[in-house]
Amino acid sequence: MKRLLSLSLALVLIISFVGCGKSNKRQPIRLTLSTEDSEAILAAAGITLPDAETAVGANSVVKYFGWGDPFQNYSEEEIVNTGYWTFREKYKSKIEFVETTYFDFSVDLAQLIIAATPPDTMTGGWSYPMGAIKGTIQPVDQWIDFDDPLWAQMKPLADKFAIGSQHYQICIQTAPSNVVVYNRRVIDEWGFDDPATLYYNDEWTWKKFYDMCLDFSDPDEDRFALDGYAYEGMFVESSGQQYLMSDENGRYYSNLDAPQIERGQDYLYNLIKNDCSYSRGGWGLRGDFGAGMREGLCLFYVIGESFFTAPVEEVNAVWGDMSENEVMFAPLPRDESGDGIYYMPSSFIDIKGSLVIIKDAPNPEGAALLASCLRFKVIDPIVVAIDEQQLRDVYLWNDDMIDMSKECKRIADANFIMGSANNVPSNLQSVCDRLGRSIVRGGSSPSTWAQLKESNRDAFDYAIEELNSLIDEFAESLNE
Repeated sequence: MKRLLSLSLALVLIISFVGCGKSNKRQPIRLTLSTEDSEAILAAAGITLPDAETAVGANSVVKYFGWGDPFQNYSEEEIVNTGYWTFREKYKSKIEFVETTYFDFSVDLAQLIIAATPPDTMTGGWSYPMGAIKGTIQPVDQWIDFDDPLWAQMKPLADKFAIGSQHYQICIQTAPSNVVVYNRRVIDEWGFDDPATLYYNDEWTWKKFYDMCLDFSDPDEDRFALDGYAYEGMFVESSGQQYLMSDENGRYYSNLDAPQIERGQDYLYNLIKNDCSYSRGGWGLRGDFGAGMREGLCLFYVIGESFFTAPVEEVNAVWGDMSENEVMFAPLPRDESGDGIYYMPSSFIDIKGSLVIIKDAPNPEGAALLASCLRFKVIDPIVVAIDEQQLRDVYLWNDDMIDMSKECKRIADANFIMGSANNVPSNLQSVCDRLGRSIVRGGSSPSTWAQLKESNRDAFDYAIEELNSLIDEFAESLNE
């Protein structure tokens, strides 16, 4: 297996630099590997796809429902042997895009089901548990075997989306929701230790992060250490805890009194009170995402890695010079009073992360086969290597960024901390939003965690009790 892989990777690296010419400018990789190459490597680990001649769901059309077409709207120069490519070429199948919008998808889906014209599948991240309870999605176990080597790594995560013994998500892969981005030039100018180095030395803690923020921030100079898309939940998520938790039976319970959450919220409260955050009262108030990073007015920005697969000139203008290795990121820091483990919340709300099978889907077998192709490709070592080379050649990622990305994914996969309030009743969602954001959005006079917790406790407990009643009733109906 190692010999096969090394030969394949050598081929990839050679082809990726062909045509550079006198300018020595790196070019996007334009290479399509055969299905057989990938299958030979993964078969050595017992991971296989169904035979093309006998696969259930082959030679069919799958109707994908969504607010964007993630399969066919891409650059041919940058997509190499994707899961959809295998679905199309190996299994002679195709996808029909059924369009909706982000804000209308739940209403549109219900209308399609009522009209007896349902699509087959859609992204799964926003569908549980209410999609199962309302009957807009159905169990996937008839078509997906989570004990199969192809899926076994995802079974612990799939179990989090189960009621009784039935799973309602096809979990394909996870990715860290957010990382801590910084500009190495700015870090060096301030004499701070590099956060990545601190992490690898097991010294990247809340306290280190907090002290840097205090030293850096000065409202009179328009310097605020902390900004970003989702830093308000940073210290709770990096504690390994969540406000809303679920047990092995799929029922929910309150975790508001966890000491880890209290410590994390106290850290956040003190950062806000000490003018370390630009985003008091909201988020992104300075301007576009990343504003202030290149100029040294913001020290840490909490956001997803995907922002650094934008055109290099756009990243250079906002975040720092990629060619000078200025842009870097680290995991969320750990609680030095906790269990010593680094935690990273996971996300899988796009098509690469999960699928569901819609109620009364006309082609559930095809949807499951598509999911299997997608899963196969995200673990294909040849495709992974090509993706890494793409990051280097097209987006100018360096080895440090590549290695840290792998490390953040390893942390995220080790614990599977997922958003637990993505598709719960609106009253519970509202309480979760208040708990997660009110300290930051309280402006110059934020509530303490004790105040925030007690003011929302009764509504939180009541909403959880209502949801658990719905789950219990639904579970009982499955046994009738």
